[in-house]
Amino acid sequence: MTAATQNRGGREARVGLRQPSRMLLPAYAAALRDGWSPNNSRDVSGEYLVRIEQDPDEFIAWLLRPGEMIRLPDGLEVRRLPDRLRWIVALDQPGEPLVGSISLRWQEGTTLLPEHVLGHIGYTLLPAHRGRGYGTQALALILDEARDVGLTQVEITCDPDNHASRRVIEKNGGVFVESFVNPRYGTEPHLRFLIRLD
Repeated sequence: MTAATQNRGGREARVGLRQPSRMLLPAYAAALRDGWSPNNSRDVSGEYLVRIEQDPDEFIAWLLRPGEMIRLPDGLEVRRLPDRLRWIVALDQPGEPLVGSISLRWQEGTTLLPEHVLGHIGYTLLPAHRGRGYGTQALALILDEARDVGLTQVEITCDPDNHASRRVIEKNGGVFVESFVNPRYGTEPHLRFLIRLD
């Protein structure tokens, strides 16, 4: 996928969204070795590194293959929903380095999600690249992809103490809905937001 260079507001983007590829894989693996996890609900850095070392091409294919089984924090294995996984690159830095990961997931024909899915969108930035506005623009770009797949609204969640993520969501039109606990993800509460796309 080519980098998206503008969001719907016409503002020049400082990030691009790329489909995972061998070209960006060394930077992705380096981030995993530094302890970054592309999964907010559990640390997957170690198991991803093992997969990359075993077969880099199969790892990329696995990331993009629909219907793969994934493991939740409570150990339950479920089939992955249709999704679009994108790696975030900084267009305003030399070499367009990898700065994070963002994914969109959905069920065909509905805006509803299974109870084990916390939201339509999940994202995380590498620690060195936080606080630069990259998350806000990456979320705006993936919302365009949500519109492209026919979604009229998306749910997105964050932890109550993640004030930066809350600001990112609210800057993209997120409206607070509720605080909730999903036992599959432990006993800590999450905040749910709704972003209307129509």
